[in-house]
Amino acid sequence: LEISNLSEKDILVLRLDLTDRSSHEAATNSVLKHFGKIDVLVNNGGRSQRSLFVDTNLDVYSAIMELNYLGTISLTKHVLNHMIQRKRGRIVTVSSVMGIMGAPLASGYCASKHALQGFFNSLRTELTDYPDISIINICPGPVQSKIIENVFTENLAKSIENSGDQSHKMPTDRCVRLTLVSVANDLKEAWISDHPYLAVCYLWQYAPTWAWWLMNRMGKRRIQNFKSGV
Repeated sequence: LEISNLSEKDILVLRLDLTDRSSHEAATNSVLKHFGKIDVLVNNGGRSQRSLFVDTNLDVYSAIMELNYLGTISLTKHVLNHMIQRKRGRIVTVSSVMGIMGAPLASGYCASKHALQGFFNSLRTELTDYPDISIINICPGPVQSKIIENVFTENLAKSIENSGDQSHKMPTDRCVRLTLVSVANDLKEAWISDHPYLAVCYLWQYAPTWAWWLMNRMGKRRIQNFKSGV
């Protein structure tokens, strides 16, 4: 309200639990009742992971998929029904560069982001009769946020002890700005990252054999640092 021309009636904040899929229809209807329409849905809920697969309980993988993947497509389903009726809208999903590549200590997180990439790329092909409904995938690299403080570990009851230094990551406001630019230009997919992570994305896309070699070398060092508590 302080930085815009909006009034209080232009803003509605609702509590939402992505894992409570039975509540998503009611939440969607509350927004429609207040505004009368939904122009843009931004799927931006999720948790990351820091643990080795061999040490991780399968319940963690179930929880990751329930939150990052199933919760996202559940909310999308209810909003999309409205957009199809209007024949217009934009569905923006914050995936990750981990939806393009693989990385150690994040096998479940990578799997959930790969699932989102596959789902929304497939959904886009089902909406060819609705050219004004856009499916936009945003793939950020490391961004300064609290996501590290809330990562999944090897079991659901354990939290991470050291979130590490985030000064090398992209500032949040720059990631937001580039996301908005991508949405405004109706890009189907945008990779938002600084180097060297962005360069690795291109390697993974166009020279996967080199990417596998590089990730093996980087991964070995990352696992060593993880075991050392760094």
